[in-house]
Amino acid sequence: MRVLVSSLVLSVVIVAGIHGLQAQGARATAGACDRACLLGMLDTYLKAVIAHDPSKAPLVVGFRTTENALNVRPGQGMWKTMTGFGAVQREPALVTVRLRVENRRLTEAEWYIARATDPGLNGPRRAGGPPANSFNPEYLTANPPPDRSVPAAKRLTRDDLERIVNSYFDAITSHDGSVALTHPGCGRVENGSPTPAGAFLPPLPRAGGPRGAPAGRAGAANAQANPASNDCVANLQNFTAQMVVARRIPLIDEQAQAVLALALFVRRAGVATPRNVFSEWFFIDDQRIRTIYTAMFYPPPDLAVPNWPPYWGNWPLPERFVPLPTGQPAGRQ
Repeated sequence: MRVLVSSLVLSVVIVAGIHGLQAQGARATAGACDRACLLGMLDTYLKAVIAHDPSKAPLVVGFRTTENALNVRPGQGMWKTMTGFGAVQREPALVTVRLRVENRRLTEAEWYIARATDPGLNGPRRAGGPPANSFNPEYLTANPPPDRSVPAAKRLTRDDLERIVNSYFDAITSHDGSVALTHPGCGRVENGSPTPAGAFLPPLPRAGGPRGAPAGRAGAANAQANPASNDCVANLQNFTAQMVVARRIPLIDEQAQAVLALALFVRRAGVATPRNVFSEWFFIDDQRIRTIYTAMFYPPPDLAVPNWPPYWGNWPLPERFVPLPTGQPAGRQ
């Protein structure tokens, strides 16, 4: 497998290293591994995965990895299937990777992986049909996340960035897009596809055009003229997610004004749409969300997600997996 790693994923692990040093308040130790050091840790880890050789990465004893919430020991999973980056040679995958660096050693890796064969909102992929999960590596390759350094005078603080991201999730749970601090026409890319493109990303090309190629200014102009009908918080009143649970914001990059958030959508009662677990990268300009890039998956009902502290358990746990109280008749399940 060749994994398509955009500038998003290349920056993910760099920021993850900063998280590992600072998230618990140990800011004084951040100098132990600066951005150049973290980039080196990223390169070392990914090269070791491609080489299928855990001994080539500085892993601590008990190094913990999950791939779509399943625990994987070093040498298994992506360690066996990943062969490189960039142009597709075999099966592609879109990923978000979160690494934790402590004392110049790797302690954790959390992978969110999307593949063309994965299930989506409406269940498994149908034979001969398109991907069920919006998988579109061509669009993401043509329209990658920004790789940038925002001028210091235009940067918000970590606390400000976190509050802006939480406003987006609050808008979802309240089903009110006006709650979110977003630019009109904010764009969102889910597993490589625009959902929607909004004013800042090109729409999907028309039939017959090259997949993933920029589609000119027409779509952006339309989004600017009608931002409320084509942006990342449009039509939330009809969105089937009832709750955004198990929220974590492990990574905040002030230099890039980018935030990684991890969470789970739980659907409204009676809705058949499955829950989904996601990683979302938010890029923030002028105190508002401009674009969001997402890698997500739809877990089976018995999979414990997200399987990271402080949320070890399942959200929600289906009734058939809940132990009966002592003495309750089995027929009442």
